[in-house]
Amino acid sequence: MPDASFLKSLFCGVIAESMAFPFPGPSRAEGEETVALLDAVKRFMRTTYEPLRGSHDGPIPPEILAQAGKIGLFGLALPREFGGRQLSPTTFARVVQELGALDPSLALVIRAHQTLGASPLARHGTVGQKSRWLTKLASGETIAAYALTEDGAGSDAAGVRTYARAEGANWLVDGRKIWVTNGPIAGLFTVFARTSPVEEGVKPKLTAFLVDREDGIRTTANHKLHGVRGATIGSLDLANVHLDGSRVLGTVGQGFKIAVETLNHARLGSAAAASGTARNLLDLSIRHARERAAFGRPVGDFGLVKDKIASMLADVFALESMVFLTTGLLDVEAADFSIESAACKVFASETVVRVAEHAASIVAGRAFSGDHPMERGLRDARHHLVIDGTNEVLRAFIALSGMQAPGRDLANVAKAMREPIKGFGLLGEFAVRKARSALGRERLTRAHPLLNREVVLFEDYVADLSKNAEKMLRRHGEAIAEMQFSQRRMADLAIDLFALASVLSRTSRAIERRGEEGARREVDLATIFAASAEKRMAANVSGFDRNDDELRKTAASRAYQDGAYPFELF
Repeated sequence: MPDASFLKSLFCGVIAESMAFPFPGPSRAEGEETVALLDAVKRFMRTTYEPLRGSHDGPIPPEILAQAGKIGLFGLALPREFGGRQLSPTTFARVVQELGALDPSLALVIRAHQTLGASPLARHGTVGQKSRWLTKLASGETIAAYALTEDGAGSDAAGVRTYARAEGANWLVDGRKIWVTNGPIAGLFTVFARTSPVEEGVKPKLTAFLVDREDGIRTTANHKLHGVRGATIGSLDLANVHLDGSRVLGTVGQGFKIAVETLNHARLGSAAAASGTARNLLDLSIRHARERAAFGRPVGDFGLVKDKIASMLADVFALESMVFLTTGLLDVEAADFSIESAACKVFASETVVRVAEHAASIVAGRAFSGDHPMERGLRDARHHLVIDGTNEVLRAFIALSGMQAPGRDLANVAKAMREPIKGFGLLGEFAVRKARSALGRERLTRAHPLLNREVVLFEDYVADLSKNAEKMLRRHGEAIAEMQFSQRRMADLAIDLFALASVLSRTSRAIERRGEEGARREVDLATIFAASAEKRMAANVSGFDRNDDELRKTAASRAYQDGAYPFELF
C-alpha cells in the first residue's frame, strides 16, 4: 500500500489528491499575523539593517543580530513557553522567504539557528535542557548551530569519526566538525558523535549531544565564502571535551534519527529562502527590462528577453507552490513529508541558480560589477546547491524512498504466491490495483476543469512513474541501489510531478476565488510550466530504456585512469 505521503503514493500510481487539494492557506487570524510580521521585517531591514550594514559584504555585525533578536527573528519557530512565537510551518516559511528576498545571508543565519541548531532541542530535549537554553535561543542572546559534517562524512553519516566514549554517567567527546553554519558565533551546538566503535561495513550508532561554548570547544571561521558572506561558517574542534549525562539529546543511539528529522525540516527552510531570493532576482530583472533601453526601445520588448522573464515567472511560481503545499502538509502534521521536502530543496536550489543566470544575462555586464545588487545575488544564489544535502544524494534518496512501497508490493506478492492461502487478501488487493492501472490511469478530479489539459498530462506521467518504478525494480532487484542514472530519472520525474500537482492546486484555488479572468496570470504560468515540465518528463521516461549510461560510466572510468583530459590538439 502507498505510504502516508503524496509523493510516495505517486510511485505506486496512486494520486492522493486530498493531500494536495485544496491548496492550503492560513486562517484569517494567521494571515493577519503574517502580514504584521512581514511589515516588521521590512521595517527592520529598512531602518536598522541597511543603515548599519550598508554595502559591506562581510559577516553581519553582532549589533545587527542583537537588533534582529529584539524583534523576535531568532524565536519565530521556537515554543511560546520559552519566549518564541511558535509560528506554523507556513508562516515561518513565509517570513524566511521574505528574508531570502531581502538578504540571503541573514536568512541563512536565522533559519540555520532555528531549523538546524535549536529545533532538535525543541523537539527532543528534556524539560531541564529546554529550561537551560531555549529562552536564550528564542531571544537571540545565544545562537545555535548544527554540527554533523566532517572531513570524511558529509552526506555519508556512516563516515562520522567524532567519537563519544562513556565514562560512567559522563561522556568524553573527541573530534572535529566542518561547515558548521553559525559555528564561529554560536553559543550552543547540537553535535553528532558515534557511540559505537568503527567497524567496517557496520552502520554506526550516532548520538546527539548539546555542547556549550563554555565546555572547552574551539571554533574557527576558516571558510572564505563565494556567496552569503554575511553568514559565518567554520569548523568546530572538540578535543576530549567532558560532558555530563544531561547533555545527551534524546536517547543514546538515536542521533541518526534526530539528524534526519532535522534535515527534513531544514530543507524546507532552505527552499523557502531560495524562493525569496529568486523572487527578488526576478523583480530586479523586470525592473531592468522596463527601464533599460537599446535600439530605441526597452530591452524588455525583445522576444528573447520576454522568453527569459516568462520562464523565470513560471519556475518561481512552481517553486512557491511546492514549498507552501508542503508546509501546508506540516501545518496539519502530515506523518511523512521527507521526500516532499527533499524535492523542494532540489527544485529550489536549481531554480534559484537558473533564475540568477537568466537575470544576469538580462542585466548583462552590470551583473559582474561589485556595486550592482545582481552581482551579490548571483553569488548568493549558489549556496543553496551545497547545503542541507547535495542534490545528487537527495535525488537518490527521493528515488529509493519512493520505490520502497512498490518494492514491498513486489516482495510481498512473491511471498504470497509461495503461500497462496495466507496471502490471498494481499494478492487480491494487488490484482485490483493492477487491473485499475491496466483499464485506465488514476484520475485527478479536484483540479479546475479549465486546467484539463495539464491534468491529463499529470495523470499520464503518474502512470509512467509507477510503471517505470516497477520495471526498474524487476530489472535490477537489490542492485537498484547502485543504479544512479535510473535513480536520477525517477527522482526528476517525481519532482516535476510534485511541482505540477502543486501548480494545479494553487491555480485551481485562484480560479475558484477570482474566476477565469481574475486568475489569468496563474493559468498562463501553469500552462507555461506544464509545457516545460512535459519536455523534461518525456526525456526522462524515454531514458529508462534508451540511454548511453554505460558508455558514460566507461568514459569517466577511463578519465580516472588517464588522470586528466587525455587529448592533445596539435
